[in-house]
Amino acid sequence: MAKRAYPLSKVYGLLEPGPVLLLTTAHRGRSNVMAMSWHTMMEFEPPLVGCVVSGRDFSFVALTATRQCVLNIPTMELQAAVVGCGNTSGARIDKFQRFGLTPLPAATVAAPLIAECYANLECRVVDTRFMNRYNFFVLEVQKAWLDPARKDPRTLHHRGRGAFMIAGETVKLASKAR
Repeated sequence: MAKRAYPLSKVYGLLEPGPVLLLTTAHRGRSNVMAMSWHTMMEFEPPLVGCVVSGRDFSFVALTATRQCVLNIPTMELQAAVVGCGNTSGARIDKFQRFGLTPLPAATVAAPLIAECYANLECRVVDTRFMNRYNFFVLEVQKAWLDPARKDPRTLHHRGRGAFMIAGETVKLASKAR
């Protein structure tokens, strides 16, 4: 089996970290939604999530100023809204209205939950040491919400350049991890 060189610009698609998220923020009377796929779990309890939010994104200013957000986990039924939120700027439009998303009040942060999403994680920024160099935020999940009616949610996973994978079958393997 011969292997060949792989373009470095495509490595992201090999290491894709998890489901595409819809990150919501609220700042100066405006709520916004951005699609995000660059995130990683950092700790179990309290749950810590690391994420990259580009300094070019409208949400960057709100996240930096308020230090709070909601990580909303959409399923494949929201694929058009996910792509739409990823291809537009909240500086010019109301993404909730444009893409048919319903904001709901959160319990611990000002940013809204998205009603149509399978799960919602209310977060506060707890570490910004890598923010200036990498736009990397460490978030602590304050409250988590889940739709119990949805079994085996089919989440979207970004492979790069408009390609997505949809989560499939869940398998259980022997593990000593709790």
